[in-house]
This record gives sequence, C-alpha cells and structure tokens, in this order.
Amino acid sequence: MANPTVSFALLCLLAFAFAFVFVVVVEADSHFEGFEGDEDDDLEDTSIDPASLRTAPLSDPTPTPTPSPSPAPEPDRPKGSAFDLWDEEEFEGVPVEQAAPEAPKSQENTTGSERPQSAKGRESLRVEMVCGSFLVMFAINYFSGKRENEKIALSWVAQFAGKESIFEKNFSLLGMGEGDEAPLLLKEGQTTFKFYASGRRYCQGVLATLELKSRHDLIARIYNMIVPSSSRDHISFEVYMNDDSMDHVVFALAKKKPAKSMHKDLPDLHRFATLLSPPSSRKWLSDHLSLLSESKELAYDFITDAVIDQVFGDKAFEKFGKGLISLHFSDQHPGIHKKVLLFKFVLPAAKNMADMTRLVALVPYYIDLIGRYKLSSQARSKTEAARQKVALEAQKEIRNAQQEAMQRRKAEKKKMMEEAEAKLSAEAIRKKEAKERARQMKKAMPRMKMARGA
Repeated sequence: MANPTVSFALLCLLAFAFAFVFVVVVEADSHFEGFEGDEDDDLEDTSIDPASLRTAPLSDPTPTPTPSPSPAPEPDRPKGSAFDLWDEEEFEGVPVEQAAPEAPKSQENTTGSERPQSAKGRESLRVEMVCGSFLVMFAINYFSGKRENEKIALSWVAQFAGKESIFEKNFSLLGMGEGDEAPLLLKEGQTTFKFYASGRRYCQGVLATLELKSRHDLIARIYNMIVPSSSRDHISFEVYMNDDSMDHVVFALAKKKPAKSMHKDLPDLHRFATLLSPPSSRKWLSDHLSLLSESKELAYDFITDAVIDQVFGDKAFEKFGKGLISLHFSDQHPGIHKKVLLFKFVLPAAKNMADMTRLVALVPYYIDLIGRYKLSSQARSKTEAARQKVALEAQKEIRNAQQEAMQRRKAEKKKMMEEAEAKLSAEAIRKKEAKERARQMKKAMPRMKMARGA
C-alpha cells in the first residue's frame, strides 16, 4: 500500500488542478463575450438606405439636391390647403422630404448591464466548484482514513493477540465476550479501539485502549501534516490488580518532561512519591528517563537488571524503548479500582508493529513481579504512616467541607427569615417583637425550686 501522506498529497493536487483548469476555461470564455454583438453593430452601421437607390427621372436632368443633415421642422399645414392633395406619383422626380432615420440603439447599455450579471454567475460557479472539490476530497479522505486506522488496529491484534502471541500465552480469555466467536477488538469510534484479556493470577483483567489519529477528518489531517507532533497513535493498558496481590506501591517511570507534569498533576504521585536521582553504585536508566517512587527500595526492586538490559538501558532504550510514554503503578489510584498498573506506549506504523514487542512484554512481567512483591518491615511501616497521615488529612477536609456546607445552610435560612420579616406588616412586627421580649424576660428570670415539707 502506498504511503498515506503521499496519497493524500496527490489527492489534493488533483482536486486543486481540476478547480484551476475549470477557472481558466471560464476566464478564457469571458474574453470573447460580446464579440459577435460588436460585429453586428458594424454591419448595421454600414447598411445602405433603400431610398438612395431610387433612379433619377429622365424628364428632369437637374440633379437631386442633397437633403441637409438636420432639416428644419416642417411647419403645420392648414387644413384644406393644396398640400393635402399632393400626389407623389404625379410629380415624379421631385424630392420627397423624409424623416431622418433613427440611429440604431446602442447596445453598450445592454452589454454593460449583462456583464455584471455574467460576472456574478461566473463567481458563484467558481465558488460551487471549490466547495464541490472540497466535499469530494473530504469524502475520499474519510473512507481512506477510516481504512487506515482499522488496518493499524488489526495489525496490533494480529501481532500481540493472535496465535502464539504474548497475550495468547499469558491470558486464558481474550476478546470482548465469551466463546470462540467473540471479537478480539471492539471499535468504539473511528479513532478508538479496545481489547480485553483476563484469566491470569494476581489480576482481574487487562483493558487495552488504542487511541489513533483522526485520519478520517480532513481538517485534522491537514493540521497533523503541518504540526506532526500535535497527535500520535498510542495504546494504554490498565491492569486491575487483586486487592490481596498488591502491596503499598506508588511508582512511575516516564521521560523527564512528562514525569514532572505527572508528579504535579496526579494526586497519588504528588502525595507519596518523590523524584529519585540515579545511583552511582549500579546500572541505571537511560538519561532520557526520570523515576518517581515512594522509596528507594521500591525503585531498586522494580528496575531490575533484566529490564535495564532489555528496554530501559542506554543502548536498549534507543532501539526498543523509544516508544515509552509512561509507567504508573499505584495502590492509591483515584477511581473505582484502587490498585492499578498503567502502561502507555506509542504505536508504530502497521508494518513496524513488531518494534514494540519488548514494551508489550512488560505488562505480564510487572503483573507477576508486583503480585509476588512484599515490602520490608521498615519500608512498610513508613508507607503505612504516610497513608494514615493522608487518611487523617482527607477526614479533616471532609469535616471542613461539612462545616462549610452547614454554615451556608444557616446563612441561607437567616436570609430567608429576613426576607420574610421584610414582607410582614407593622402590626405583625410589633407582635413578634413583644413575643421575643417576653421570651427573653422569661429566660432572664431566676429559676426557683419548690421543696415539699416533710
């Protein structure tokens, strides 16, 4: 299959070329508009008057005088005069006064009024052609982008959820349903696909979500071509651990800039984890990565030599780990599931899907590692103290929120009573004040006890 970017560029060039050719043809046709009309005007101006072809009479050799170009208006003839009995046939050869022929109506005004209308028509047709070309491009891009996203998702499933794949070897149930005919992949939109796997110790299941580019959207596609780093295909794994299979763990691994934002934005990392500096006594992560952990013991136990050599070391990271976005393990995750492992990776192209094999292999690796992991007594006492402190702070925040809500209710009730008093009449106010004074006087009087005699 051809490169989608090249195909999209060729599609744009063809559409714009078609629109350009149409506009050129319309403009060329407009240059010849009115040519035939001007030729007819010239022919009409050079036409011969039939009266000029009348032969001169033989009886009168005197040449016919040429009529003046602007004859004087003929005076009114009196009724019943001799001019009324004039016969042109009887006096042949005598020049007859004729009215000057009317000049042909100029077509300049007509042509001038028609040209703006034709220009408007060409302009509207040009706009329609541009809009039509855009709609054709949008429709072609929609179906091609849709197929491209489906191809990427199916390529991932074939690589990691097919026969003899990582998920097929490590989980007993694959797909969104029960039975052999259950689909492995669930399509939730043109850019979102989900995969579920279960049937493994230490966890309830794994939910993988593929978030792809909006290739079906022409505007988003053009924007992604201009700003390539604005959007990337990525996949995230959510592993829901069993309650008794995960100790006190708060841990995160990411590139340096995302690690700082995670530490600032995520509440569990902000409360429990700190940014650790690389140790000098052992092999450690690539310089591109930063580590957030609740304790050094936890970090050293999770970043093993095998992980450094396979994915996160200086040499291995450039080749196998550059698709890493983040790892986040927490027993204090804000949500329905408290004990969760989160993995987030960049998706390669469909033909290069095998490049992320080592990253995907981290999912079952850390499920087993964390499921078997137990903190030392010293580290566990520190984590328990930190969690108790956070729990007390949470209870204090709840009490403060309850007190604030109670004060708001009292203030609202007092405001309503004041508004009700403002609407009362003067007599009702006097009665209420008298009743309040009586209550205060009764309250101020000393209480006396009655004692019965023996």
